[in-house]
Amino acid sequence: MFAEKTQSAATVEDYLRHASERVNQALDRLLPSEQELPVDLHKAERYSIFAGGKRLRPALCLAAYEACGGQGDDALPAACALEMVHTFSLIHDDLPCMDDDDFRRGRPTNHKVFGEAMAVLAGDALLVQAFELVARGGNAACALTLAESLGSKGMLGGQVVDILSEGKHVELETVDFIHRHKTAALIAGSLVIGAQMANAATATVEGLRSFGFKIGLGFQIVDDCLDLEQTTETLGKDAKSDLAKGKATYPSVMGLEASKKKAHELIESAIADLRSLPIEGTVLESMARYIFTRVH
Repeated sequence: MFAEKTQSAATVEDYLRHASERVNQALDRLLPSEQELPVDLHKAERYSIFAGGKRLRPALCLAAYEACGGQGDDALPAACALEMVHTFSLIHDDLPCMDDDDFRRGRPTNHKVFGEAMAVLAGDALLVQAFELVARGGNAACALTLAESLGSKGMLGGQVVDILSEGKHVELETVDFIHRHKTAALIAGSLVIGAQMANAATATVEGLRSFGFKIGLGFQIVDDCLDLEQTTETLGKDAKSDLAKGKATYPSVMGLEASKKKAHELIESAIADLRSLPIEGTVLESMARYIFTRVH
């Protein structure tokens, strides 16, 4: 079991709750309503977007924006775009041709409710609408960051290697590649976009990118461990599914305790990087520690 929650974890949960409320209100306003044609598509999008979740990626974006001196809601559409692309990835990840999962965030997966074709289209729509939001903001650098986080050198590249590695013996280098691309790239991109929205200096942007990759890998290692230790009810998704599918995970290569140690080392290294930056990083540091102490 991971360490007990600290006071900083309790504080960051308050921050995440507030960020989630802001993001949910904005998403409700920015996404097409369920009454707008095509009704089935928009229902499917909203089903997964509003299924729950802590909105970690948009919260990291907003926290980075504020840490770099940004004020107000200028970064909120970009934060919503990040949640849209994350949800797109979950919908597609759960499909029978991918991980074939039945539950996500404690409810039936999108394709179980709306069918495979509509789930594919709902994910596609969220991806397109996310780029539309960023484009309307007029920040080309943010659009480029989002694209790089998602493409063959980001999330999609990691997903390909993840699929090709199922049921095979893989080295730690392969596991690192999968999760650096599939998970950490978008978490790092969330921080970078927040900094870019605040017009942060290049060195600060790159420092937050490094911080993001480390906490992103730590996040995935914790996820891998929780998949083995927690129940489906606690996780809100199928427990022990990685083991059943022969997924390339940190515990499968390093063992459970060594994986937890690596996650702790990554988080501490990330915090050391963060403290070297000329920003107010208190919230970001608390969020990094929360990743290690979270229950699910």
